[in-house]
Amino acid sequence: MIHLQNLEKFYQAGVTKTFVLRRINLEIKEGEFVTIMGPSGAGKSTLLSIIGMLDHAWTGEYHFLEQPVHKLKPRERVELNKKYIGFVFQSYHLLDTLTVYENLDIPLSYRNVKSSERASIVCDTLDRFQIVGKKDLYPNQLSGGQQQLVAVARALVASPKLILADEPTGNLHSEAGRDIMERFKKLNSEGTTIVQVTHSETNAAYSDRIIRLMDGWIVKS
Repeated sequence: MIHLQNLEKFYQAGVTKTFVLRRINLEIKEGEFVTIMGPSGAGKSTLLSIIGMLDHAWTGEYHFLEQPVHKLKPRERVELNKKYIGFVFQSYHLLDTLTVYENLDIPLSYRNVKSSERASIVCDTLDRFQIVGKKDLYPNQLSGGQQQLVAVARALVASPKLILADEPTGNLHSEAGRDIMERFKKLNSEGTTIVQVTHSETNAAYSDRIIRLMDGWIVKS
């Protein structure tokens, strides 16, 4: 599903290059549950953003579902993202001007799901995450933990082929965090590919494989 070859990311100031990722060679098969770990500044979130096609400033080769991402225009990458990827951000990235219901509806609208079907899917998702009572609230009316739940629900609402999660349980108490990880594990058992970034060994234990980064290099995969 995901094949990275000699992928690098750096910032340039004059003649000086500061590398964030170095010579990343990585393959993730469809149906895998993979965890990316490493100390702060290792390049974990950057790698996840590149896989999710949110970061376009890198070099090397990236194939996603046999599509050569490195050869695609930014607009084409965005379309791939919308069609196949659900992203759980560490800082939520909910749209402040939309209600919880509307935030969940957005990913479905990207996939051209009919409005009647969208309403049914959103209501089912609200029920599964026990946030029906929050559907008409705006993100700034929710606690951090509630925003995190909505962010996870939004990532899952359109049943994406790939879920990318950056510290998905970081703002949740242990029981809610465990519930999210169990949901991920169930989705993975049904065929969804999951790549998560976490500092939690407990969360990492849910995955099939751990990739460890250090100073932008893969030191274990």
